[in-house]
Amino acid sequence: MRRVEPFIDLFHVDVSDDHFVPGLLLFPDLVGTLRRHAGRPIHVHLMVERPAGLVGPFVAAGADVVTVHAECGRQAHDALEDLERRNVATGIALRLDSPIELLDPFLARVRLILLMGTEVGVKGVDLAAGALERIRRVGALLLERGLRDRVRVEADGGIRRHTVSALCGAGADVLVMGSLLFGSDDPAGTTAWVRSLRPAPGP
Repeated sequence: MRRVEPFIDLFHVDVSDDHFVPGLLLFPDLVGTLRRHAGRPIHVHLMVERPAGLVGPFVAAGADVVTVHAECGRQAHDALEDLERRNVATGIALRLDSPIELLDPFLARVRLILLMGTEVGVKGVDLAAGALERIRRVGALLLERGLRDRVRVEADGGIRRHTVSALCGAGADVLVMGSLLFGSDDPAGTTAWVRSLRPAPGP
């Protein structure tokens, strides 16, 4: 964390419950430990079936941004309402195989839309076919609704050196760099290169 922190905007933490996606990742107490060492905001991505009951513990642990999945329906709405009451920044996420239309009820309520570029819970695979087009479609939808200047589009999964330029060109504002950054011998150079490719803010 100390090695990459000077060059990043935030830390991205995946949380999974072995139901929404296979495997267990990072409980609130571990996020609390990270919070004590982090000098940047912490973004918690809740890949869980029932996010409404988990918002409180993760905010208490130090999450600055919490993203929940649109596929969770009523649970997602309840979680976002709780986050709004707590004055915590909100995001909505969408699995690779879910229709873009699922985002519609949440667009005006969030500051971030996270689009998976690979299947959730799968590591070490390349960007899926169609992921770039999904980013373009969401960007166009936000522009149509007059929200493009306040809602950022985040790409998560399949972030490789050979995919970064295309992801940024498609309209991704935020990239979850993962191994691209932590495996880099030059994190300063890697992040400077990525920043040079990102689209300018605003519509």
